[in-house]
Amino acid sequence: MSDWKDRLGVVYSTNPDFKYTTAQEKAVDTLPPGQQRLIVGIDRRNRGGKQVTLVSGFVGGAEDLKELARSLKTKLGVGGGAKDAEITIQGDFRDKVVDLLRGMGYNAKRGN
Repeated sequence: MSDWKDRLGVVYSTNPDFKYTTAQEKAVDTLPPGQQRLIVGIDRRNRGGKQVTLVSGFVGGAEDLKELARSLKTKLGVGGGAKDAEITIQGDFRDKVVDLLRGMGYNAKRGN
């Protein structure tokens, strides 16, 4: 318990036998590709007029999301990122992304 920043805001007990435990993050199981419902849309807000393709609706762990984003970016030859259960791909590639995701076995549909 040498990291004091984890215990900020904690009220301590005067009980000498008290053991402080931190809440563990729950590991999210990634659904199989056939059970995923992905929506591929486009976003222009807060991006300086640039368009990005958003893939939302992914249910699973952060590593699996990053791996899916990496494979999409590699196949399209563009940049992007993945966080908060969304994949952002630079440019308007809605149709290509839907085709690629369906080819990988995901249930993907085109949004806006």
